[in-house]
Amino acid sequence: MVTVTFAQRKSAVLSPSRLACLRNVATINLTRGCAHACRYCYARGYSSYPGDGCVVLYTNTLEKLRTELARKRKRPQAVYFSPSCDLFQPVPQVLDLGYQVLAYLLGEGMNIALLTKGVIPPEHFALLCRHASRVRVQIGITTLDAATAACFEPHAALPEVRMAQIRRLIAAGIETHARVDPMLPGITDDPVTLDTLFAELARCGVIESAISSLFLRPTILQVLKRELRGTRYYDQLNTRLTACQRLAIHADQSTVSALSQGVRRELYQRVHLIAAAHGIAVHVCACKNPDIARGSCHIAGRWEREQEKRDHPVLFNEMGIGRWQG
Repeated sequence: MVTVTFAQRKSAVLSPSRLACLRNVATINLTRGCAHACRYCYARGYSSYPGDGCVVLYTNTLEKLRTELARKRKRPQAVYFSPSCDLFQPVPQVLDLGYQVLAYLLGEGMNIALLTKGVIPPEHFALLCRHASRVRVQIGITTLDAATAACFEPHAALPEVRMAQIRRLIAAGIETHARVDPMLPGITDDPVTLDTLFAELARCGVIESAISSLFLRPTILQVLKRELRGTRYYDQLNTRLTACQRLAIHADQSTVSALSQGVRRELYQRVHLIAAAHGIAVHVCACKNPDIARGSCHIAGRWEREQEKRDHPVLFNEMGIGRWQG
């Protein structure tokens, strides 16, 4: 059961991000808190987090967005949903507002990027399809096992639903990638589990995926251990998390608990080989792994490349320039 509280947004709707993966795009959060209640979610550690089972919906978002966009001299390359919540939470009021905001932005010719672990409703799906060339989607998928997903992502879409959405989005001509993040130490990061996951992603048509191992803010680490106590996952995860290191992220303005650099390097190399065997290229998220990765995991798409294609269509068509090379 989710309690929805309505509030007026005082801050700007379109917000910049310090993350390298979100450079040159604006971000939008429709809510404070998220109904998916993923146990590992970093947003649960924010001082503004309204609490589990609570979602604060900013009802004046569309009104403020219209005003902000009209005043901008230079529009962002794209608008990204959402750094701290999900556009497709199982809450009717959130879905309704999300549709209105999407329709407005797409009607204004804006590019849209989104990451979701939720169920995309038919009307939202149809809207995205009508503007397929200006939409980029990442589907978050951590496991194919329904029981594991239910434990760690209790109100998100079932794994089979997310896979079906990937197939439909790709078939509709929407650039769609997977986001295997987080890989749960001792639970979803073993070779057999990863091989099964990437094989299924390849069957869905995925050719690219962002990846990252689990990282946790200190408060979330303690909450996660408490919530998992008594489950079959506790010992598996607790053993790995005990040896975590502190890692500075977000321009060194905060620290998290993460697997050691050596363990993560070994994991990412293993994932690279497994994914490559299925024809899938992977990007390590540099925002979460600043000690071993550079560049972007392209969470918000590659809009500069799309501009180059428009400027030099013959070059791209004849030489294949602009294709992802790994």
